[in-house]
Amino acid sequence: MIGQRAAAGRGTSTPPGGALIPFPTVDEVSRHCLSDDEPESVHIEVHLPGRVDLARLRAAFRQALQTHPRALMREVPGRRHRRSFAWELTGEPDSEPVSFAGRGPDALARARARALDACPPLTLSPPMRLEAVELDETGTATGTGTVLLLTMHHTALDAPSGLRVLATTAEQYGGEAALPVPGRVRPDASGPTTGGTGRTVRTRPVRVAPDARPAPVRARAAGNGMLQLGLPVPRRAARAGGLPLWTVNDQLLVATALTVGRWNVAHGRPSGPVQLTMPVDDRPRGTEMPMGNGTRLVEVAMAADDPRDAELLLGERPDPAAVARLLRTTAGRTRALTSVHGAPMGAGADLLTAPLLPVGIRGVLTRGARWAAAPWTSTALVTNIGRVPYALDFGDAGRATAVWFSAPARMPRGLSVAAASTGGRLHVTLRWSRALLGDAAGADLAGLFEESLAAADPTADGARITQNNHKGAS
Repeated sequence: MIGQRAAAGRGTSTPPGGALIPFPTVDEVSRHCLSDDEPESVHIEVHLPGRVDLARLRAAFRQALQTHPRALMREVPGRRHRRSFAWELTGEPDSEPVSFAGRGPDALARARARALDACPPLTLSPPMRLEAVELDETGTATGTGTVLLLTMHHTALDAPSGLRVLATTAEQYGGEAALPVPGRVRPDASGPTTGGTGRTVRTRPVRVAPDARPAPVRARAAGNGMLQLGLPVPRRAARAGGLPLWTVNDQLLVATALTVGRWNVAHGRPSGPVQLTMPVDDRPRGTEMPMGNGTRLVEVAMAADDPRDAELLLGERPDPAAVARLLRTTAGRTRALTSVHGAPMGAGADLLTAPLLPVGIRGVLTRGARWAAAPWTSTALVTNIGRVPYALDFGDAGRATAVWFSAPARMPRGLSVAAASTGGRLHVTLRWSRALLGDAAGADLAGLFEESLAAADPTADGARITQNNHKGAS
């Protein structure tokens, strides 16, 4: 529960060499809006071909936390009239963060369910836990393979931070230093610009149509559902003027927009306009990477330049020429948005979290602003790490064969799409609020996403992606 405080979270002094760090804007907004019904968790799965030694894993993870001391933090307790929330760096974990989650056909499903339903407490350092699950190559019984499942509280840490900690853990476990990780390269802006963070779109976005359950039943539903897809990485687009016509990230955005539009049409709802929130991460990827929530959020309007394309896009077989036009338009928008730096959540969030009023009053104002802005909240969140830049080599346990992660899917948005690629495969996780979709409807939506991602490769003339070789639901 949010209100619970463990004794270890009541630290009254800062450890030697430690510090108190005021909450950044993103952390404070998240802290104000926490809900027990929809935990703010991020989960990362690393699939390994062999078994890990739990004692070695615990030692390696502890050393990784020492390498990234900003992850060793807990919320400083205080009263509602204080002027700011703060993180306290602890230097050491308050409790053992690594555990063995068991083995058996349903061990991984249970671990995934915990990742969605139970956040690590902010009052204990670190606000993350790592579980090891043993399974065979098919994932249905005890055997040779291992899944490392890292769960983080998103108020404190994001997926790139967690992946960096896991990469350092792999280096410590395997005993070999990893190669330098190149930083991100952002192309110069081209195409239409929308300013600072892209929040100039004033059109009220369409919502994902809820499933057929009665509204009172949906309203009482708690938590998130999730389904994972293992898909081929879409083919690279041809280049023009030194830049690709579009990227895999643009294809994921277009696939999500097509999924929502076609889903809504099938459920008798309006097809658009779709607006997607996209995190942008400009941090270095090496061991110097700052921990925390380091992404900024931009809003991408998924509208075709020609209104007549709407009907062509939302048919049973989206028109490849119309898809190509939407991809080019989206690529121009994303290049413009990623090349312009701005406040992580916009100027409004910075104003709401300015330490001019006590945190209790700021919390009331922030929740009120969130409620008032709900009709203009984006349709879905699409977050793409891209090709995982780390070897994730755990020595005798092997290198990662797959990496999945998921982002929160709180209402009113209710849907997140997260993607990463490893070993030439695209690992996509759809996560939804059960107040919006039941698990059966979520599985149907995931199937529609597969079809839409195939359609987002117009060079394949809408050819259907082959059936994925891995699906998991919880």
